Amino acid sequence: MTASNPTGAETARETFDVIVVGGGPAGSTVASAVALRGHRVLLLEQQTFPRYQIGESLLPSTVHGVCRILGAEDEMTRAGFKVKRGGTFRWGRNRDPWQFSFALSPRLSDPTSFAYQVERSRFDAILLGNARRLGVDVREGCRVTGVLADEERVRGVSWMGPGGEEREARARYVVDASGNSSRIHTHVGGKRTYSDFFRNIAVFGYFAGGGRLPEPNDGNIFCAAFDEGWIWYIPLRDDLTSVGAVVSRENAAAVQGDPVAAWRRLIDSCAEVRDLLDGVPQATEAPYDQVRVRKDWSYWKSRLWRPGMALAGDAACFVDPVLSSGVHLSTYGALLAARSINSSLAGDLDEERCFEEFEARYRHEYGLFYEFLVSFYDMHQDERSYFWKARKVAGVAATELEAFVELVGGLASGDRSLAGPGEAGARLTAASSDLDEAVGRLPDSDGLRNPLYESPTFRQTFHEGSVLQERGVFGGPLEDETPLRPGGLVPSEDGLAWLAPGH
Repeated sequence: MTASNPTGAETARETFDVIVVGGGPAGSTVASAVALRGHRVLLLEQQTFPRYQIGESLLPSTVHGVCRILGAEDEMTRAGFKVKRGGTFRWGRNRDPWQFSFALSPRLSDPTSFAYQVERSRFDAILLGNARRLGVDVREGCRVTGVLADEERVRGVSWMGPGGEEREARARYVVDASGNSSRIHTHVGGKRTYSDFFRNIAVFGYFAGGGRLPEPNDGNIFCAAFDEGWIWYIPLRDDLTSVGAVVSRENAAAVQGDPVAAWRRLIDSCAEVRDLLDGVPQATEAPYDQVRVRKDWSYWKSRLWRPGMALAGDAACFVDPVLSSGVHLSTYGALLAARSINSSLAGDLDEERCFEEFEARYRHEYGLFYEFLVSFYDMHQDERSYFWKARKVAGVAATELEAFVELVGGLASGDRSLAGPGEAGARLTAASSDLDEAVGRLPDSDGLRNPLYESPTFRQTFHEGSVLQERGVFGGPLEDETPLRPGGLVPSEDGLAWLAPGH
């Protein structure tokens, strides 16, 4: 049907159950999970896939949890991505590299105790193609221009098609999964808070090959701390390696002025990575032939939903990438949103209760990674370096801690374990000591266990990812799930909706 707009032109209008804005991992996940319950979903993506994106190192929870729940894991296997069995770090008091293996987790079975290093253009296209296969109406080259809303709720979006035609679509729910540059996240209200502690700048590019760690860890991500920050080294293929350096924002002018020179200089500052790349040329195949810069890494929204609309992925939040948590947080938040949408559309539970659960769990998961990463930075000892002096727990601004306490301790989450910034700082310091002690025991481990998994801080941070993986592999968690908070909900058996406890 069509409706007249104020200019007198005809605007095409359609109706769906759900509209998803953005076709990256978050958008594809929420669209697929809603379509699996038989709902009509429209997904609008501004670009045309495949397209370049950073964030190439996955966690097992995404591969064997989310992708298996959505039915995309087999295609992931066929894609031949580089297998990642853990991570290797030169970080902390010990100047020798140390590593952890997913296989030594007490919760993950050996056959699925791995993740992948992925070319995001291929990985994202797999997830988007899977959404199409499940019946999602995917339209690429379509730019959302506005949100249709009244005082009660969001009702849909206006958008422009590939040929410039103006369109409208209405739905019970709109999910903004359009990334950190989202133009519509403000429609849920609240504000985006940027972290001063993590306000770094990254410069990154690619090499046509490079040395590899000894097997079976040749697919590990390697992260090394050096005077000016830290560097990542990700083996994507035998002939392709992603290399990036994260430094303080005070270096922004130099990095942005000549990104290639800055990138090369920072690589030369880290002996281990420099040696792995000795004699290896820079990649020349597109889109890997460019050196790119990204700033303002970490932020969160004080509100994640309003009636008729929810945020997922980088439209909602992002935190420093050293532990490869980006795609996990995006797909996890998207699955939470899908559970709330599915339960609400089915009339099984009250909308407000469903979305309070979505926001509480999303905030909680983000908060766990934020705390872990602050503590992880704090455990690196380098008092000579401006970068590392500024990235101690004591360097977290009081205003940021206040905002963080509000994020995880607000009414939506029901988590009042952090009474104020002082208590939050003390907890971060304790977590840093816990991690430092666990890493210190790694050289003496017997190869059958990993002291990191004996660390309460580590276990708590990765607990929900392990439960997701158990749901994907075994059809449900190995232990009965309990509500996150008093009066909270638990996931359904298939992981696609919410249930009241006891049902």
